[in-house]
Amino acid sequence: MTRPPLRRTVLRLVCAATVLGAVAGFPAPAAAISPPRIDPGALDAALALSGRPAPLEPTEQRELCAEPVLRGSPPSEPPMAQRVLDLPSAWQFSRGAGQKVAVIDTGVNRHPRLPALQAGGDYVSDSDGTVDCDGHGTLVAGIIAARPSSEDAFVGVAPDAEILAIRQLSLAYERKDRQGSDKPPGSLRSDGYGSVLTLAGAVVRAVDMGATVINISEVACTAAGSDTSDAALGAAVKYAYERNVVVVAAAGNVEQGGPCQNQNEGSGWSSVTTVASPAWFTPYVLAVGSVDADGKPSALSLRGPWVGAAAIGRNIVSLDSRPGGTGLVDGVQTMNGLQPVDGTSFAAPYVAGLAALVRSRFPDLSAQQVIDRITRTAHAPGRGRDDAIGAGLIDPLAALTAPLASEPPSQGADVGHPIAAPFVAPDPDPRPRQIAIAGSLTLLAALGIGAAFAFPFRTRRADLNDEFE
Repeated sequence: MTRPPLRRTVLRLVCAATVLGAVAGFPAPAAAISPPRIDPGALDAALALSGRPAPLEPTEQRELCAEPVLRGSPPSEPPMAQRVLDLPSAWQFSRGAGQKVAVIDTGVNRHPRLPALQAGGDYVSDSDGTVDCDGHGTLVAGIIAARPSSEDAFVGVAPDAEILAIRQLSLAYERKDRQGSDKPPGSLRSDGYGSVLTLAGAVVRAVDMGATVINISEVACTAAGSDTSDAALGAAVKYAYERNVVVVAAAGNVEQGGPCQNQNEGSGWSSVTTVASPAWFTPYVLAVGSVDADGKPSALSLRGPWVGAAAIGRNIVSLDSRPGGTGLVDGVQTMNGLQPVDGTSFAAPYVAGLAALVRSRFPDLSAQQVIDRITRTAHAPGRGRDDAIGAGLIDPLAALTAPLASEPPSQGADVGHPIAAPFVAPDPDPRPRQIAIAGSLTLLAALGIGAAFAFPFRTRRADLNDEFE
């Protein structure tokens, strides 16, 4: 096995997706589209794969595995994306106990801070799903449920939740008989291995294995009006929704020279030029956009009428994905030096972790009611939602304590939980944004902008992530 060029090594880390053959390099034609319709008959294909977690054809590893890095010492203060959520206040009411969050991704390596890790299978190779050659799924899992450590200030959103690892995509693997640049129909990438069909099978498998929340930090992009080839995936997320499972998906990232390069300008379905799947399958999916530390929508975040909420997707810290790794990572080495871990791939697991907190606190809520709690307590942009960040930046404390009109007054008043202070609804709480701004300035002063690190789905800084959403 030959060592790939540096840029390929970097991309190995930054895998989370884009795809499906939109016409890369050309603007998508204007085409008014409608929300996708679900074909119930398409579920059969997903059901056929759900009990058989294995590649559809023989595969082989063709690239070296990624090696993420930690610059400097482990953080002694909570990372910005974590700090803005004020997790200690939320943990008075829930830590995610009793919830199983499926991470359908590049696999999740075993890590001492993910003790409750369940193997869910592998659609890429012959592992049990607890192998992550690409260094992506482990970071996602850490954001959701990493246990605290006395060695640093990083911790997952729902540290008492369990992770179900299903490996469904890898840039390091390809089918054995692949010749040159040919790409199988429905592939999630122009390189690597994984398709929307195996993604659909993985969703059904996660439901059948008892997941209460599913995180999908993969996005297939196509030009509006073209064939999305995702009927089975749409049927699979509806299958999850109807079985009371909350599906959270990354909204996708704008990139140069690839399927996700055309931002959806304007608002509403009539302005869509780029379709992102499975994010567009609203209401069966809660799609998550990225915001910067100052609360503004990230330039890299793909807009769309399907976006439901947002979390910080910049300068991410999470668990080391290398085999035997026990520490943290926050960056990747590129030809231009260390770059930050960025993207909607890492905003989504903050919302999936919150869904686990809500489900644990309010076990009788339906999937839709959980989504409603998250979106109705988010900090809305202006007077309402928009296509960049949906209902706005999530607020865990409000999601766990706010009385909502559609729920009985006693909902969630289970014995053993502290009683929340009265909730005042009129004005959005400015605290998260104030904390974000103050913390951001502090971090920038201490580190300097160029000392941060980069990762999936950032608009190209030294041609880093063009091929990803």
